[in-house]
Amino acid sequence: MRQVALITGASRGIGRAIAEELAAEGWAVCINYLERREAAEEVACHIRAGGGEAMAVCADVADRAAVEAMVRAVEEDWGGVALLVNNAGISRQGLFQDLSDADWDRTLAVNLTGAKNTIQAVLPRMLHEKRGCIVNISSIWGLRGASCEVAYACSKAAVVGLTRSLALELAPSGIRVNAVAPGCIETDMVRMLGEETRSLLVEQTPLGRLGTPRDIAQAVAFLASQKASFLTGQVLTADGGFIV
Repeated sequence: MRQVALITGASRGIGRAIAEELAAEGWAVCINYLERREAAEEVACHIRAGGGEAMAVCADVADRAAVEAMVRAVEEDWGGVALLVNNAGISRQGLFQDLSDADWDRTLAVNLTGAKNTIQAVLPRMLHEKRGCIVNISSIWGLRGASCEVAYACSKAAVVGLTRSLALELAPSGIRVNAVAPGCIETDMVRMLGEETRSLLVEQTPLGRLGTPRDIAQAVAFLASQKASFLTGQVLTADGGFIV
């Protein structure tokens, strides 16, 4: 029986690693993207070349109608989504007093409302089948706060609240909801901060290195597996000891 996973923001970085890891675990993966069509198709082709099942699906997660259309298309082609990974996210660096309404609204629309939209789109099928798994990608900055990234930290803190609250609400229906809070990971988001900042983050990480996208992908795969069948409402912090 085909087990379908939908990963948002999966054309690169952590999202791509999650898609590839889940495909290796036997999931049929739907790679959501917004602008990077060629990159998303390349990920899908790479997975199919390795014997897995993959499709690239376009939607702005902040657009509820687009998300619902995406999920309908997936259900028509492959059936219901058994695993949803809310990975799509954006960040804006800068002083809080300089934060525009547009940047604030867009950050929360993608990082928080996007998760709400995708969950509500896949939930009817999960509730009908009384099974399913949702993994939300939060951040250590949502757990401890982040100077000059207030909107991002607020959105990721809210994702934790969403995770814990939904876990309680959906547990009687057999649906598990957990989160992964990545630390400092080797992605474009970290590289854009510059080498000096990157080196400082390495020094502040007790394990002495930045994480890799695959580190996060393996955490997601664990939470999606039967090995985590008694875990719900949990936030798995994968940060090399950064906020211990």
